Amino acid sequence: MGQNILEQESLYMDKLGEECGVIGVYDFEGHDVASDIYYGLFALQHRGQESCGIAVSDTKSQQRKVDSYKDMGLVNEVFNPENLGSLKGDIGVGHVRYSTAGASTRENAQPLVINYVKGTLGVAHNGNLINAAELRRELEYTGAIFQTTIDSEVIAYHIARERLHSRTAEEAVLRAAKKIKGAYALVVMSPRKLIGARDPFGFKPLCIGKREQAYFLASETCALETIGAEYIRDVLPGEVVTISPEGGIQSDRTLCQPEEKVGRCIFEYIYFSRPDSQIDGVSVYNSRINAGRFLAMDSPVEADLVVGVPESGNAAALGYSMQSGIPYGVAFMKNGYVGRTFIKPKQSYRADGVRVKLNAIKEAVNGKRIIMIDDSIVRGTTSGRIVSMLKEAGAREVHVRISSPPFLWPCYFGTDIPKREQLIAYNRTLDEIRDVIGADSLGYLKVERLEEMVDGLSICKGCFTGTYPMEPPKEDIRGDYYDRSKDNYI
Repeated sequence: MGQNILEQESLYMDKLGEECGVIGVYDFEGHDVASDIYYGLFALQHRGQESCGIAVSDTKSQQRKVDSYKDMGLVNEVFNPENLGSLKGDIGVGHVRYSTAGASTRENAQPLVINYVKGTLGVAHNGNLINAAELRRELEYTGAIFQTTIDSEVIAYHIARERLHSRTAEEAVLRAAKKIKGAYALVVMSPRKLIGARDPFGFKPLCIGKREQAYFLASETCALETIGAEYIRDVLPGEVVTISPEGGIQSDRTLCQPEEKVGRCIFEYIYFSRPDSQIDGVSVYNSRINAGRFLAMDSPVEADLVVGVPESGNAAALGYSMQSGIPYGVAFMKNGYVGRTFIKPKQSYRADGVRVKLNAIKEAVNGKRIIMIDDSIVRGTTSGRIVSMLKEAGAREVHVRISSPPFLWPCYFGTDIPKREQLIAYNRTLDEIRDVIGADSLGYLKVERLEEMVDGLSICKGCFTGTYPMEPPKEDIRGDYYDRSKDNYI
């Protein structure tokens, strides 16, 4: 993603910022992989809608040339038969981006391609580093010239520098991984190897797939299914995997740590990932069903209909209905051609975007007591608009249930959660939040339910509790200095 100051407009967004999506392909039989990467990125489009790119290389060529194309926009907007057909190579990486930090510009689009004395590297990164500024200064003082404002370039430079003193490309990735701190899922294309790496806490997902003699690395299993690949396994937190014709899938687990120290981002299960994906062996869909069931157990209310806010609220709403016995219904018509509302950077766009994207179905809600399930409340403005929309459509009551706990702390590891003062739950009681959004009642998922929701996996709950798997930085991703002892930003 990127480690720099956020654009000012993004401070006014009211939904979570996406992660990025990465994919890598190596076809041992020598077939071109650009189309596979394209369809894989299409399946990962929900993870980032600002920019996308593909870089490929021919492992049999002596020139070790990398062809790449990237631009701002959606996958089907950026790529066409002409530019996709020009990308020739049997190994490649792809990326879709949503920036939690670093400007939204073509220069910051990925993959990054580095040409250096040992050849070329193509790097796609999902995550945020907490020591990127320090590493960047170190590189700058030794002569490095940066072309972007994202921390992914810091990673690429460190891999390239470590390669000068390493026997192999994967050793260089491992040595670079020992220097970087924070959240990352990396896919690296070297001249004849495809390398994947996941940070020791497992914040970001990464999995391995295979189709005949083609091997894949991807952020989510849904990308593998889209291109007809068989899911093999997840890359373990802290693991570096190397894929090559000579060695197949090789693993280095030097950086792996005990499961109890792992801190997967819980919002992969609540919101970010597609419901048809599995992460670390746990179904995203089932996790959301569980969340809904727990909400029905812990925050029951009499009502006529349970509805979800599309898309991430739907499965939790179904779980609530299954547990409570209250019928599940569809209350919203979603315009599938509109991107997620928080992607638009300006307040004026987003205010109109909620209704452009979503409309209440009057016949479904008129005269009824509605339980509305959503994945989260950040600032509360979007939730307030949706509650109003239901009441304007004739709902007698609107009871809001949220399939995550209240946000009380920022995230430093790749999720665009803002300063505490901008979070609706900060310094407000449950009743006060309910009044702000105009609901008849409000209930959140209990923090204690989170591990149970994901079948006991170790997760990061820092944005709810202020306790992170690793020591957070003193410099926030927005460039503000945070004094934890005083509980504020300067």
